[in-house]
Amino acid sequence: MEIALAKILVVDDDVNIANLIGRFLQQKQYQVECTYDGKTAREKFKQFRPDLVILDVNLPDALGYNLCQEMQTNQDVFVLMLTSRTDVEDKKRGFSTGADDYLTKPFDLEELEFRLQAILRRRRVVDSSDMNIIELGDLCINPECREVKVKQKVITLTSLEFDLLYFLASHPVKVWRREDLVTNVWQNNPMGDNRVVDVHIGQIRRKIESDPSNPLYIFTIRGVGYKFNYLK
Repeated sequence: MEIALAKILVVDDDVNIANLIGRFLQQKQYQVECTYDGKTAREKFKQFRPDLVILDVNLPDALGYNLCQEMQTNQDVFVLMLTSRTDVEDKKRGFSTGADDYLTKPFDLEELEFRLQAILRRRRVVDSSDMNIIELGDLCINPECREVKVKQKVITLTSLEFDLLYFLASHPVKVWRREDLVTNVWQNNPMGDNRVVDVHIGQIRRKIESDPSNPLYIFTIRGVGYKFNYLK
């Protein structure tokens, strides 16, 4: 997928902000649709099937966190959250519901595009791989259709969770520091805090491990980071 041809859905209850973002991105050759409430966003999401959603946290009829989670459940899509909130806990909540990045208002449009490119580039990196299916124990990771199964059951992962899991599984046994995972998977640090990695590892474990506190696949290396190493 060419980044410039990506389809982007803008969801913000401030019509002026949404339209400003829409016009700017259209000038950059993106395909853009704008909506201003949760109900319309859900409808447009199904019709437009965007590659990425720019999503405001506070909407008149929906909470952006909940909408983010719904979208990630129904489609392999990237989400960049927009908010006027600066609290770290709010950001962590956004990431835990599947957000790929978080931008605080007011923001610079050029920075917005930089972050969009960084997010969309991750898909290109994964797609340009040799598409090896990884099968270990009950876990199967198929990068071509971006599907994960545990005991033949399809597991719903967010785009970022899939990218992180596939990256770790593609480099078994190797120990990765949090900052190295941010560099390789995020390609930018969305929070300036490498603990965002811990949030996503926790989410992945809850989905693929039968006992997240006693994992079979993703191991914590204290004081360093994480490694993928299947134990029979």
